[in-house]
This record gives sequence, C-alpha cells and structure tokens, in this order.
Amino acid sequence: MSHIVVGLSGGVDSAVAALLLRQQGHDVTAVFMKNWDEDDDAGYCPAEQDLADATEICHRLQIDLKTVSFSGEYWNRVFRYFLDEYQAGRTPNPDVICNQEIKFRAFLDYAMELGADAIATGHYARIGKNDSFRLLRGADTSKDQTYFLHMLDQSQLQHSLFPIGHLQKTAVREIAAKAGFANHAKKDSTGICFIGERRFRDFLAQYLPGQPGEIRTLDDELIGMHDGLMFYTIGQRQGLGIGGRRDAAGDPWYVAGKDLATNVLRVVQGVDHPALFSRNLRAARLHWIAGSAPAECFSLTARIRHRHQDQACRVELTGADGCVVMFEQSQRAVTPGQSVVFYDGDTCLGGGVIEAATE
Repeated sequence: MSHIVVGLSGGVDSAVAALLLRQQGHDVTAVFMKNWDEDDDAGYCPAEQDLADATEICHRLQIDLKTVSFSGEYWNRVFRYFLDEYQAGRTPNPDVICNQEIKFRAFLDYAMELGADAIATGHYARIGKNDSFRLLRGADTSKDQTYFLHMLDQSQLQHSLFPIGHLQKTAVREIAAKAGFANHAKKDSTGICFIGERRFRDFLAQYLPGQPGEIRTLDDELIGMHDGLMFYTIGQRQGLGIGGRRDAAGDPWYVAGKDLATNVLRVVQGVDHPALFSRNLRAARLHWIAGSAPAECFSLTARIRHRHQDQACRVELTGADGCVVMFEQSQRAVTPGQSVVFYDGDTCLGGGVIEAATE
C-alpha cells in the first residue's frame, strides 16, 4: 500500500481520482490548494464552494483533507511571469507554468514532507516508462491535458499519478454519480489557474495600466483606437470596436499584429486573410521531458494551442534552448507567448514558448 497525496480541487476529475486510489487500496490524503489570496468580492473565483465540495468528497471517502496556500510561490513563479509576458506584448499560458511550478513542484515538495510516495491529480494524461518516464496523451482526446503538462521533468513524473487518464470524461462523471458525489455534474473550470473565471480585461487592468493607441491596417490606415495592446491577441475578433464601417467590406476584422514601439494594433479583414497565416515559427525556452531533444533535426507533430489539431512539422534546433518549427501546412494565428508542444504519436516530448511567426 502506497501513501498518495491527491490534489483535490473540488471538481469531479480530482474527486474520481481520489476514489479510484481508495478503491485500489492506497492510503490517500487530500490537499486543497487556494493560492490566490487577493480580495474577491466580485465572486469570480468560487473557492469557498470548491472547498465545500472537496470537504464533502473527503467525508464520503473517509480521508483526511488538508488545506494549504502557496500564494507566495504562485505570485513569484507564475503571476509575475504572467504580467511580464503581457507587458512585453505576448499572450502567455499561465496554466503551463502553474503546473510546472505549483502543482508539480511546490505541491509535490509539500506532499513529500507529508511522507507521500507520490502525488495524484485529476489531469487527463497518462504516464509510461521504458528507458525513462514518458508523458502520454489522455485516452479522452477531447480532454487531453498534456499540452499544459509538457514542462514536467523525469523527477516530477516519477512521483506523479494520473488515475483518470485512461478514462473518458463521460465515464468519470458516471463514476462520480454512482458514488453519490454532489459535484458529478459540476461544470469544468475554464479560468486562469487558481484565479478563476473573471472578466479578464478588468482583472488585468488592476495590475497593468492600459496604454491606449491606434488601430491601423497593414496599409497604415487609421481605423480606430485600442485600450492597450495587452488586451488583444493574434487572431482575435471580438472587442475591436471597428465593425460596420461604411467605407469597407462587411467582413469582420481580426488582430494580425502588435507594434510595441509605436503602440499600434494591426488588423486585417476576413478570417482567412493571408496575414493571419504562417508556415514557420521560432520558439525558445525549450524543455524536453526525456532530458534532451530527439536529435538536432527531426520530424513529428506539434500543437500551437490547447485543442489545436496535431500538425506535421520539422524541427531544427538553434542553440541550447531554441528551435525553428516548419509546418507542412500554414498555421492560423501563431501567437507569441503561447506554447508549441511536440508529439511523437501519443507521447508528448516537450515544447517551448513561441517567439515569433515567420514566413
């Protein structure tokens, strides 16, 4: 019997993970993490309800529940990165850093101090092992979360379990309902890791002052004003406030680029405008789950955002932690700050941070 510490969020996935581990005969301890301590009088982050749901699950499973805050670690390791990236004109993915630094570092360290043999979470992913530990896609491809886990290393995978990685989401909910869990139909969380589902523009503006500027076409025609480059991302359609111009075609406008030097937002018309597509990209801050890249040059598939369909590509390393990714097909809305994640079949090899789209 192993001592497993489960990260219990109050959601159905981690609840079923804890249930399955109990059924397998493990000694299970649950930990509820609340890592965002800012005042929350607008109700965007329902931590109290999540804790109540986690408490109910532990009562049913007869396991101990501990609560812990890694708010300092979260602020320094995740949220500062989040703000720095937005300030630099990029669109970061905080969930990637949150998994690397909080769920599989701070939480893992805490669990080891409790005498755990391993931690477990409700992620839709699997772990395999041959010569080294491998991160494998979840069996439910529509819920697969390996994109967000690609920064994990061998030590983290060695001490981690994903008890529901072999299940479909529908089966997870059925197991929860059969067990009498009140959260069996609870909506999936889609907000920022540990911060929740807030009005993003209002939330970001509390920490970074907006710098209004001009919206211009690629031909440098002035067609509007923006509230601050940080509020926009490549390929974005909503919130531009330039629809319905009498002197232009009826196609909607999309963000095609940001010029930080002049504080100009560049836009184009039409969902398939050529300026929204790129064949290649540059990435940096590469991480390989096995500890090193497969080769100097290699072919595989990659995703440039969560739920993005795998795309065939060739990768060429450019120094210690950079690469160029050349896709067989042009990709829409390649976004600096997001992650490009590499796959060999069902195995997630690692990834890096997109620096720029190139021709």
